Amino acid sequence: MKFRYKNKLIAALAGVSMLAATGCKKYLDVNENPNAPKTATDNLILPSTQAAIGMAVGNNLQVFGGFYAQYWTQNPTSSQYKTIDQYQSNSSTFDRVWGILYNDALQDITLLEQSKNTNYVAIALIEKAYIFQLLTDAFGDVPLKDALKGNNNLAPQYDSQQEVYDSIFAWTKRGVALSTVATSNYPGTDDIVFGGGAAGMANWKRFGNTLLLRAYLHLSQVDAAKARAGVAELYATSPAFLTTDAKISYQNVGGNQNPLYAEGVGLGRTQNIVASSTAVNALARNNDPRLKVFYTTNAAGNVVGIAQGSFGTQPAVAPTFPAPVTGARFAAATGTTAAVAAVKLISAPESYFLQAEAVARGWAIGNVDQLFKAGIKASFDTYGLSSESYTTYIATAPDAQLPADVEGKIRVIVTQKYFAMIGTQGFEAWTEWRRTGYPNILVASRASALGTAELPARLLYPDTEITRNTNFPGLKLITEKVWWDK
Repeated sequence: MKFRYKNKLIAALAGVSMLAATGCKKYLDVNENPNAPKTATDNLILPSTQAAIGMAVGNNLQVFGGFYAQYWTQNPTSSQYKTIDQYQSNSSTFDRVWGILYNDALQDITLLEQSKNTNYVAIALIEKAYIFQLLTDAFGDVPLKDALKGNNNLAPQYDSQQEVYDSIFAWTKRGVALSTVATSNYPGTDDIVFGGGAAGMANWKRFGNTLLLRAYLHLSQVDAAKARAGVAELYATSPAFLTTDAKISYQNVGGNQNPLYAEGVGLGRTQNIVASSTAVNALARNNDPRLKVFYTTNAAGNVVGIAQGSFGTQPAVAPTFPAPVTGARFAAATGTTAAVAAVKLISAPESYFLQAEAVARGWAIGNVDQLFKAGIKASFDTYGLSSESYTTYIATAPDAQLPADVEGKIRVIVTQKYFAMIGTQGFEAWTEWRRTGYPNILVASRASALGTAELPARLLYPDTEITRNTNFPGLKLITEKVWWDK
């Protein structure tokens, strides 16, 4: 791993070329030359880490997750993402996301961990755990112990995914513990995820607890005993979980826009991404009012999806597009909405569905039905859907009925999580499908180069590692499963 970005103070601002949230533009506007300070301060480093995370989650991982979870597919009239639908992406495709997370986010987080302010250290630890979960869930074994030793370490050793997860648990627990230590000197608007203040730190504690629950549940198929014990230990602390989205908001000004939208604009506003019939048909089957929230409609008022990977055939009816609220609608007329679409790190619906699954498995105490419905309600509320539409949906949608058996409950909970994540949490939706097999609606792309019914199971190691890291452990196939994927 070669650290190519020499300026670690706020490298995300040049490399990420985006952001920020309300009140944060002063930290991120390149016209104010954030590289000028001689000494990095906490309130400059923190938004840099978050900007980099937003770029990785909201652009590279969002695109691959959106396609692999079959929310989106390639538009037949263009070509930008054909290789994704073909499962033929090459290693160099992943240089960018690897570099953003290692060279930008983690290097600045290392600086933030040295802060004398306990609040910043707590956030840094939780962010580090979050990033390494992204990395290991995407790539499998990754550099961890050697990766954060400084810019001169160009050949870090790789650590096993199991070791990475152990570190995720340890860092998150430390971050949660520290988040309640300091009672002053809170971050301010430089915290572009939660907005700073005492309320912001309380939400970071909730974020940490929710991240722990997510990480333990990721082990449900590979080490259920460890997962169950971890959940029990977490619940013994009477944890508070997220009830609002952990997200990064954007502005409709150059350099501060949603990262996927900004890239679409940079590609001439070509609408490469269209609706996949996999997700569209699943929503339609449930008469789900979110169908016309997540996707645009045609002149007849219909959402039209096409089969995954069918870009080689012109459909009889043109497909419609992701809605502007996802950031993936690139037309100038929709820019006001698409440019400010938030990047969600962990959403409130996900939080409720994680809790529901833990209870359904018998690993935690709670009311699974209430938590399940709270997840659906949080998703409906996010998009301003009426209480009446929610009540009707709960009563009538086939995929909103909790069965009596445990596996049936898990299937429906994860399926509803998949619906709630459409267009905003593509990578995590794909991860949950890999972990559980739900929803069991994904099909092989019609353009698949694999020649089988196999689907992608990981991202490929980046070319920079293959060619530059002498300790690179070897190539992996796109179909080789990561550790927890059983």
